[in-house]
Amino acid sequence: MDMKTQDQTAEDRAPEPPMDAIQANSRTLEREMDWLEAVLNQRMAMSFGQDSADEGEIELPLPDLSGDGSVFAQICHYYRFRMLERLVLALALAPHVRPQLLDIFFTRNSGIDRPFTEFGGLVGKQHGGFLPTGETAAFLVADRDLEMRIRLLQVFGPEHPFARFGILKLEPPPAEEPFLSGALLVTPDYQELFTLGNAAKPTYSSRFPAQRLQTSLSWEDLVLAPEVRHQVEVVRTWVERKGEIMSTWQASRTLKQGYRALFYGPPGTGKTLTASLIGKSAGKDVYLIDGSRVVSKWVGETEKNLARVFDMAEHKDWILFFDEADALFGKRGNSGASQERYGNQQVSYLLQRTENYPGTVILATNLRGNIDEAFMRRFQSTIYFPVPSVHERQRLWEKIFAGGLPLEEKVDLLQVARKFEVTGGSIVNVLKYCAIMAERRGNEEVMQEDIWEGVQRELRKEGKRV
Repeated sequence: MDMKTQDQTAEDRAPEPPMDAIQANSRTLEREMDWLEAVLNQRMAMSFGQDSADEGEIELPLPDLSGDGSVFAQICHYYRFRMLERLVLALALAPHVRPQLLDIFFTRNSGIDRPFTEFGGLVGKQHGGFLPTGETAAFLVADRDLEMRIRLLQVFGPEHPFARFGILKLEPPPAEEPFLSGALLVTPDYQELFTLGNAAKPTYSSRFPAQRLQTSLSWEDLVLAPEVRHQVEVVRTWVERKGEIMSTWQASRTLKQGYRALFYGPPGTGKTLTASLIGKSAGKDVYLIDGSRVVSKWVGETEKNLARVFDMAEHKDWILFFDEADALFGKRGNSGASQERYGNQQVSYLLQRTENYPGTVILATNLRGNIDEAFMRRFQSTIYFPVPSVHERQRLWEKIFAGGLPLEEKVDLLQVARKFEVTGGSIVNVLKYCAIMAERRGNEEVMQEDIWEGVQRELRKEGKRV
């Protein structure tokens, strides 16, 4: 069999398969890390080597990203990042993709037997490598050039794309310590984008006390009184068409981007489902923060946990849904007790964060009076979700039991709706009870006594007489 020679034409060669996201990202980051390593070596030579008398900017050509389809290249093109931004971004990514590259910063100053101050850096609790800080970036960018060091501060300003779009941040250092001593961090979303090619949805943890709400239901499944539905539609319209409202009506000069709503009423009346459907119809993620689970007995820990949620949500336009909100947004006291002071600080912190959040915040509570008055004045919508009327209860029974188990012939859902004042959440629980009983009997029919017993179980849970 003849073998093709090495000088075969391009037409003869088999086309290379298209690169997937991980492959494309890896190739780009390899070149970026190679460049960072060259920059680091040149800076070390200029500062401590034979060229130590030379000062000034690094003069190494940037890797060419033209025609590069990686996420890193697209982001750099879109925001028109210059050498300064590319260097800072590569430095922040190094611990994640090539940590050994920064080991050179562990070099000690032999004259005083301690690390070099200009290298900055931190050591993690588990990570054995060097973690860069703003000082590390300043050393690479400026070394002893004070003007360049000051110009670097602009990269960490609130109007720079790094901060505005949640790409990279400089962690605030401990009080009274220099600004550049804070940790240099690529945000988790962009870590995943630059490596995996997509950002996974965050999941509930001790560091992220929120869980994503999703529903397979639609607006047709939500049964509300007409006046409640109208108020919900106002919130829905804002969430879906905020951009058009702000631009068409020239409201951006006077209106803030954020929207705050209060849903209050008995449990099971549709508050959570309504929030989920608003997000679903607008194509926005809804994250539930359970107030009763977030509050910590340790001073400042509650605010720290919530700050992570707000910081992550800031650039994604999430809908933040606070259930049992009175645990977090409850009325402030004035007795002067130390525990009460800490509680007041927590409420004040949340007031400030919700006021400045550019997305939608929805608070849910059983009792409106439990919410601090300072929040009440700042809600654009306050919507009461009452126990459904007889007609609404009948629709709920029919919708919830539709398409499920067949009903015994004598079952009259209108009669059940008239006899028992229950919410949609309770009816869902009754359906589950009926399904269990039917399975135990080995048939596929809902008996009237199952429904009645299921309803009575729900009423007993609420402390009502049956």
